[in-house]
Amino acid sequence: MARDLITELTEALSRDGSGSSDFDLNPETVLPAGRKLRPAGVLVPVSVASGAARLILTKRSSALKHHPGQIAFPGGKQDEGDADVTATALREAQEEIGLSPDIPRVLGHLPTHETVTSFSVTPVVAILESGFDAVAEPGEVEEVFSVPLAHVLNPENYVVESRRWRGQRRYYYAVPYGPYYIWGATARMLRGLAARMSE
Repeated sequence: MARDLITELTEALSRDGSGSSDFDLNPETVLPAGRKLRPAGVLVPVSVASGAARLILTKRSSALKHHPGQIAFPGGKQDEGDADVTATALREAQEEIGLSPDIPRVLGHLPTHETVTSFSVTPVVAILESGFDAVAEPGEVEEVFSVPLAHVLNPENYVVESRRWRGQRRYYYAVPYGPYYIWGATARMLRGLAARMSE
């Protein structure tokens, strides 16, 4: 099964397609000309160690200044010492969830995603064929958990919701699972993967 999934993911990642953004469902948003986006990398870790494929995610600490309590991929901004965004994603995953960089088998990248916080995020999709003991980074990660990959790859599980943000109504994707409310940039990137996998 893992071999079939690896083939399907690799083929999906190789398909042409444009990037996404936090503004996809808000076409009236006018982005400033000449804006500078900071590169970032996030790991999309798919574990097949226990049989059925599961996506590993984090719940950010509620004490953080940016995106407190939100569901996110392990990752962050690219540092000067990182060779590329893949290296960024692997480094951040080691720091945030204790994932040794020699475990993930990187399959490829999704197109970049622009966030409202002016990051250009590259999702790095990887398979974990062996297990690991997740260790949440104190102060930054409140919880490390997983959801069935099949759940986030089913476009029918996505809903469009909205909330007030900076005085305007902002629409976004969400793909809830049990007690976990996966929304915003994380849900939008996963929605892009789901679309590619269903082509």
